[in-house]
Amino acid sequence: MPYQFITQAKLPTRYGEFDIHVFENDEGQEHVMLSVGLPINTPHTADTTQTDPALPKAVAETTSIPLVRIHSECLTGDAFSSLKCDCGPQLNTAMQAVQEAGCGAILYLRQEGRGIGLTNKIRAYALQDQGHDTLDANLMLGLPADARIYDMCGPMLAHVGVKQVRLITNNPDKVQYLTEHGIDVAERIPLVVGVNDINADYLATKRDRMGHLLDKEINTALHLNK
Repeated sequence: MPYQFITQAKLPTRYGEFDIHVFENDEGQEHVMLSVGLPINTPHTADTTQTDPALPKAVAETTSIPLVRIHSECLTGDAFSSLKCDCGPQLNTAMQAVQEAGCGAILYLRQEGRGIGLTNKIRAYALQDQGHDTLDANLMLGLPADARIYDMCGPMLAHVGVKQVRLITNNPDKVQYLTEHGIDVAERIPLVVGVNDINADYLATKRDRMGHLLDKEINTALHLNK
């Protein structure tokens, strides 16, 4: 499904000023990129699935490799500071890190609840309240463990000329996707923040059943050992 760049503006935040870019697919789904120190293109509707020779040279050709975070929407964590997950602290830490790096982006993807939507996510929460883990709760609802896709990331990064990244993630699927689509992941930077006694089981499930790269050597301090 093709993605189009729609518009952009300045976005001042408590971490510093970002350029906020809006993209939309042919089904009307919107995604957002927050960027710092990357090329700014004239706001217009353009099909980012095509290579535009007028775009600035790739940032990969400069001395600074952009710091990038792919972050899927989490209303409960990002907006309501839920302790059930680590999403809010991950987003905040990534925003601060990109600002400090001076070159990078947050790709904020509108796929709530690992792609199952808000209503189903809360249904899964209810099952977790009964003692089921985050993966089994989805499966009990007849839903995939993880329905997220990342096909919008390539066009979003291409819009600002990025071909090489330092990727902030614990999820090997994100590294694999970018690599398979021609984006060089020069470095994977772990992001373990927001850990608490309420979400310890959630994080252990991501580590033990979903393959997330959460370092076992720090698990004692993070209450992740079972």
